[in-house]
Amino acid sequence: MLSMIGLVGGLILLIILTLRGVNLFIAAPLCALLVALSSDMAIFPVTADINFINAYMDGFASFLSAWFFMFLLGSLFGKFMEDTGAADSVASYIVGKLGMKHAVLAIVIACAVLTYGGVSLFVVAFSVYPMALSLFKDANLPRRFIPATLAFGSVTFTMTSAGSPEIQNWIPIKYLGTSPYAAWEVSLVVAIFMATFGYYWLNKMIKKALANGEHFEERDDDPSVVDRKRPHPITGLIPLLVVLLLSFTLHDTLQQTALIIALLGGVLSIMVINFKYFHDLAGAVNVGTTGALVAIGNTAAVVGFGAVAKVSPAFTAAVEVMTHMPGNELVGAAVAVSVIAGLTGSASGGQVIALPLVAPGYIDMGVNPEQLHRVVAISSGALDTLPHNGYVVTLIRAICKETHQRAYWSMAALTTVVPLIGVALAIGLFIFF
Repeated sequence: MLSMIGLVGGLILLIILTLRGVNLFIAAPLCALLVALSSDMAIFPVTADINFINAYMDGFASFLSAWFFMFLLGSLFGKFMEDTGAADSVASYIVGKLGMKHAVLAIVIACAVLTYGGVSLFVVAFSVYPMALSLFKDANLPRRFIPATLAFGSVTFTMTSAGSPEIQNWIPIKYLGTSPYAAWEVSLVVAIFMATFGYYWLNKMIKKALANGEHFEERDDDPSVVDRKRPHPITGLIPLLVVLLLSFTLHDTLQQTALIIALLGGVLSIMVINFKYFHDLAGAVNVGTTGALVAIGNTAAVVGFGAVAKVSPAFTAAVEVMTHMPGNELVGAAVAVSVIAGLTGSASGGQVIALPLVAPGYIDMGVNPEQLHRVVAISSGALDTLPHNGYVVTLIRAICKETHQRAYWSMAALTTVVPLIGVALAIGLFIFF
C-alpha cells in the first residue's frame, strides 16, 4: 500500500512540478526518489542490486545512448532551416498559395506526411518547427498553439493507424502475429474521425484565442532573417524530402539507424543547396547542439523516473490489476495499455509491458488478434501524452520554448482526449459491426 501511494504520489507530483515549470533535472529524480523510498528500495548501489541510483541512471543513460545522434542532427536540421531562411521561404510560399487561413492545415499535413513516412516523432518536431513558427508569424496566430499543432499532426491519426511505420503500430505484430495493416478498415474510419474532429477543435481553440485579442508575439531569440535574399521555396522542401525518402527507404533494413542517415542527408542537403544563404553558420551550429543537449537531457530525466517506477512493487501490482480486468477483452486491453502508458510516460512502454501479459490469454479466449492489435495501438497514444511525457516535454520546452501552463492544455485536448474518443469508436465498431 505504501509503495502504491508513493508511485501515484510521485507521478502526481511530477505532473504538478512539470506544469509549474520546475527544472526537470531536479523534479524527475526528486519524484523518482519518493517512489524509491516508499517502496523500501535501496538508494545506493553498494546496498543492493536493485537500487534507486542504478535504476534511474540506467533509464537516463539508455535513452541518451539510443537517441543522442537523432536529437543532435534533428536540432541542427531545424536550425539550418531557420538560419538559411529556407523555413521562412517555404512558409511565405504556402501562405501565398493557400492563404493565411490554411497555415495550420499546412503544418498538420507536413507532420502527418513525415510521420506516416517513417520519420521519428522527435525528428518531425525538430524539422517542421521552423516552418510552423514562420507560418504562425505570417498568419499572426498565437504561438502557444504551435506545440498542439505539431503534436496533432504527429502523434494522433498517423502514429497508430494501419500501415504506419511508427513503432507504436509495429510492436503488437511480435505478440499477435498480425501485420501493420491489421483491421485497416476500422483504422481508416478512426483516423478520418480523429483528423477531422481534431482539426475542427484546434481551429476552434485558435479562433477563440484570436477573438480574445491574442496574436503572435515575437521574442528576442526568434530567428532574424529580414532584409536579405531568401532561397527558393523548393530548396527548402528538398531537404525535408531527403529526410522522408531516406527514412522510408532504409527503415525496414536499418531500423533506428535509418533516422541518423536520413537526418544526416537532410543536414548535408541544406548545406549543399543553401550554403550561400547562411546568416551565421557557426552560431546555428552552437545553438543547435546546445538545444539538442537540453532537449535530450530533459527527456532522459523523465525516462529515468519511469525506470524507477517500473522496478517498484506498486508498479508490478498495478500491471497485474490492469491486465486482468473483467469484462470485454478489448476494453480491458485498452484500459491496461492506456494506464501503463500513462504511468511510464511512453506509448511503446505501455504496449511492451502489457502485451506479453494480455495477448496469450486473450488469443486463447478467441479474441480477434487484428482487432486487439488496432485497439492496443490506438489506446497507447492517449494517456502517454500526460505532462511528464518525454516527447511533450521536449516539444513544449526545448523546441518551442513554451511553458506547460500556456501550451499543454490545447495539446492535451488533441493528443489525449481525441485518441481516447478514437479508441472508444474503434471498440464500438468492432463490437457492433
